[in-house]
Amino acid sequence: MNLFQRSNSKIRFLCAPEDDGVIAPPVPAKNYLPDWFRRLPAVDEAKLGTTDTGLTIKRCLPFLDAMSTGWIIPLPATVRLDVRDAGALVDAGWDFDRPLVSFHGSHQVKGNPWGKRAACKFHNFWTIVTPPGWSCLFLNPLNRPNGLFEVLAGVVDTDTYRAPVHFPFFPVAKDGLHVIEKGSPMVQVIPFRRDMVELQAEIRVEQSDEAADRKTVTRSTQASPGWYRTEARATR
Repeated sequence: MNLFQRSNSKIRFLCAPEDDGVIAPPVPAKNYLPDWFRRLPAVDEAKLGTTDTGLTIKRCLPFLDAMSTGWIIPLPATVRLDVRDAGALVDAGWDFDRPLVSFHGSHQVKGNPWGKRAACKFHNFWTIVTPPGWSCLFLNPLNRPNGLFEVLAGVVDTDTYRAPVHFPFFPVAKDGLHVIEKGSPMVQVIPFRRDMVELQAEIRVEQSDEAADRKTVTRSTQASPGWYRTEARATR
């Protein structure tokens, strides 16, 4: 999903001259789909002829659109996280000449749902510039859990803040030494127009024509169910 496709606007990712060709560059999220998803067939032929359609999540546009919207900022260089005491203690090392990981004080996130895990921060060396009126949502890469870290979501007005945005995260890995390779997805960037969030809400009972539309769409999609439309049931 290209949010800029109907205009001449651009999002710019700017790095210092000394970092050009050294740090991993941002890439469109649609080009960074995980290997498990690429290997998954659109249809599981073993299910054909049964009560199951055989369709997999690869045919689910909501799932795919979430993963392919915006850009991925990869890890600039290889990072090593030594996780101890269920994530409460973390030591970090990296293959770079500047800090890639720093830490927040525990008092800053006291009572957070990640418990006593250390509050860490990835350093980013890309300045992101958007057109006037555009901000960026930074969040953990969607539908790509890596079992090692979870980035906290945040919104930045990148049309006025002209400096690199750093990314707080919690280590979620088991105790031990973990190596995160250069180029691994670090954060997903989704630009949006700020006036989009000013939509007024209308909350009411549907009218007859709206109910008819709902029923038509529901029936037309039941023959080709997607991940977000099937009934709740577990399959093996």
